[in-house]
Amino acid sequence: MLKNIKKVIVTGFVAVVTLFSAQAFAETSPYVLTQQAADKLFGDIKANQGKIKANPEYLRTIVRNDLMPHVHVKYAGQLVLGKNLSSATDEQREAFFAAFGQFVEQSYAQVLTQYTDQQVQVENEKPTDGKTIVSIRVNLIQSNGAQPVKLDFKWRKNSKSGEWQAYDMAAEGVSMVATKQNEWSGVLRQKGIDALTAQVAKSAKQPITLSK
Repeated sequence: MLKNIKKVIVTGFVAVVTLFSAQAFAETSPYVLTQQAADKLFGDIKANQGKIKANPEYLRTIVRNDLMPHVHVKYAGQLVLGKNLSSATDEQREAFFAAFGQFVEQSYAQVLTQYTDQQVQVENEKPTDGKTIVSIRVNLIQSNGAQPVKLDFKWRKNSKSGEWQAYDMAAEGVSMVATKQNEWSGVLRQKGIDALTAQVAKSAKQPITLSK
């Protein structure tokens, strides 16, 4: 009897801890998440410059580990597909999302070749009460006095979990989601989602190249 009571108490304690941990994570500000992700991401890029110069593909690994866990690939992919989402089968959607996730990873890695050891500046936190979409500016301050490289990370609050998830990055004001939505609409219209998935998968395999 005593053993069963102890078991119930332990199980209840674990459940409460898990609940509060999940709640705390869900309620984390997107500004805090951006700062945490930026610190880890740019810190790892700076610390591995030698490895990146020898093999630029290593940037994919850093992006995969530090940035992709925060990215809501399916939501971004749904925006890209637009009205074509409803006519696709579950299998076609999953295939596209898988290819699109690899493409996002490649695209972010390529954009981040612009970073070496610049100062990273995340904009000051603003109230997010009542908001479900937030855009947060990250500036890469150049040491030579040139204009900073502007990156805007767009976050969406999950209506079910309350978790903030990134779904788009705009480099110098150019949104990846909006750009690809426009660029790929013709392929979707003329050839369908399977052809687009094949094209996206091919693009995702493009090598990462460093600026000269």
